[in-house]
Amino acid sequence: MGRKWNNIKEKKAQKDKNTSRIYAKFGKEIYVAAKSGEPNPESNQTLRLTLERAKTYSVPNHIIDRAIEKAKGGGEESYDHLRYEGFGPNGSMIIVDALTNNVNRTASDVRSAFGKNGGNMGVSGSVAYMFDHTAVFGFEGKSADDTLELLMEADIDVRDVIDEDGLTIVYAEPDQFAQVQDTLKENGVEDFKVAEFEMLPQSDVELSADNQETFEGLIDALEDLEDVQNVFHNVDLK
Repeated sequence: MGRKWNNIKEKKAQKDKNTSRIYAKFGKEIYVAAKSGEPNPESNQTLRLTLERAKTYSVPNHIIDRAIEKAKGGGEESYDHLRYEGFGPNGSMIIVDALTNNVNRTASDVRSAFGKNGGNMGVSGSVAYMFDHTAVFGFEGKSADDTLELLMEADIDVRDVIDEDGLTIVYAEPDQFAQVQDTLKENGVEDFKVAEFEMLPQSDVELSADNQETFEGLIDALEDLEDVQNVFHNVDLK
């Protein structure tokens, strides 16, 4: 799964360059999570997991607090979770997840980004079947072998654990996100470089230099959209 980790690392590096955009997206996601139940991470697991993910991007406390206070105050904004699927150069596959208060606007923006940047939209299900929804963690301080052993002792059935670029990477079932993270914390892992839900491609594709340039422009255009939260793909970025 090394290539998959490289794609996650590349995506996180790109996001880290666009902190204001990432903070805005997390602010929206935290607000939606807080409104989905009690605005308290102790009793709202969705909110708790969102805050844990926000920590890996160093989202400031004032953004978190403002989003939660807005939810507590009975904010009237309502958002829909949407997923779009499409294709880039040379049959590359792309999944776009959005959180929007205007479905028509978002659909139009996503379709336009595909059309103007060498891609095209697909129908629902045309791409997602080639990806696996996965919880991914990256951290320092424990070897892959030690990590696998302690997770097995906790009766957690992980997909894979590898050592990569100085980090231990854990791939797990998405519904075990909290259990994996809690177990790692209880065993001394304090700082997660990655704690995220990903759509991992079952196989990667490589593009020519020209096609990769077009592809990267398409991904940038999609990620720049106000309503887009995540973009997943199956290209082996170099």
